[in-house]
Amino acid sequence: MAKKTAIGAYGEWAAGLAEDPPALSFRRDEFKSIAPWRKKALAKAMELLAPPPKPALAKPRVVARNEFDGLEAELLSWRLPWGPPAEAVFLKPAGAKGKLPGMLALHDHGGFKYYGWQKIADASPEVHPLVVEHRERAYGGVAWANELAKRGWAVLCNDVFAFGSRRVRYADVIDEAAGGRKDPAEADSEGIRAYNEWCGDHEHIMAKSLFSAGTTWPGVFWREDQAALRYLLSRPEVDASKVACGGLSGGGLRTVYLAGLDHRVKACVSVGFMSTWRDFLLEKCKNHTWMVYTPRLPNFLDFPDLLSLRAPLPALVQSCTEDPLYTMPEMKRADRILKAVYGKAGAPENYRTFFYPGGHKFDLEMQQVAFEWLEERLRI
Repeated sequence: MAKKTAIGAYGEWAAGLAEDPPALSFRRDEFKSIAPWRKKALAKAMELLAPPPKPALAKPRVVARNEFDGLEAELLSWRLPWGPPAEAVFLKPAGAKGKLPGMLALHDHGGFKYYGWQKIADASPEVHPLVVEHRERAYGGVAWANELAKRGWAVLCNDVFAFGSRRVRYADVIDEAAGGRKDPAEADSEGIRAYNEWCGDHEHIMAKSLFSAGTTWPGVFWREDQAALRYLLSRPEVDASKVACGGLSGGGLRTVYLAGLDHRVKACVSVGFMSTWRDFLLEKCKNHTWMVYTPRLPNFLDFPDLLSLRAPLPALVQSCTEDPLYTMPEMKRADRILKAVYGKAGAPENYRTFFYPGGHKFDLEMQQVAFEWLEERLRI
């Protein structure tokens, strides 16, 4: 009897359609030198990602400034050529002088689209109860962006497409999609929960619409995160030679795409998002957002190959052994893929994977390891 898969008897056939290694993986024998390989692979990845045109670097508006818990916080807003204004928060140690290492902190998905940056950063001591619950589940109860800023980093955390300030409003969609719903107020926990549930049902509509427009969800993510990265690099407090990015879950997904394709990111940490296309195909696609997928990309690069595009630049992956989003065999295979590429690139020391017991999380122990690893690799 054939192994059961997410698409039944078609699973193993579909998993064999792409070559292994895929056509543009650096693991293939025909690729000897990293520079010409990377140029070719990056060009194909960008072609398939099909991001929107690069926007002009918007000058953010400072909405509010605050100082608390030893940090200075700026609440920012900027415009992109599509959608509502984007909010972000910029954090740094109070009274800091000179250049600081920079972190683009990428918020998660978590089935929680009403908020974006607020899930991992604080601009004031007031935190919504639903955010407190989310942090208890995912982050050991802390705003990890603030914890990193306290170590002497300049940290930017932006809302990305379809989250927080960039979320889709009921009032803006056609009646049959909104179903007569009214947009919840910030204090309305019941309304926010209902909104998050509606967003899950709306994802296939968004993804199919983006495909119809000639772009992809990862492409829109990448372009918006790249705009935030450009702003972070422009800040006078930031040492552009020591800029990192990282995040959990959807933030780990965004890390793979951003750090893989934009090498101004000098070190990165992908947490709770590393496996293979085979894992998604055969067993775990039902657990994942439409935001993961770039059509035809698996013919050319496996998912870990995307992150390997940054080799030999440093990359850390943190995974959990009971994470329901992946299978252990495929997480281990992703680790072997990345080790093979970094070894072939002559920089095995610049790639690490750590496995932790438990489920989908970026807890205090994992944060400590990630922060210390980043500081070691960037020589901070």
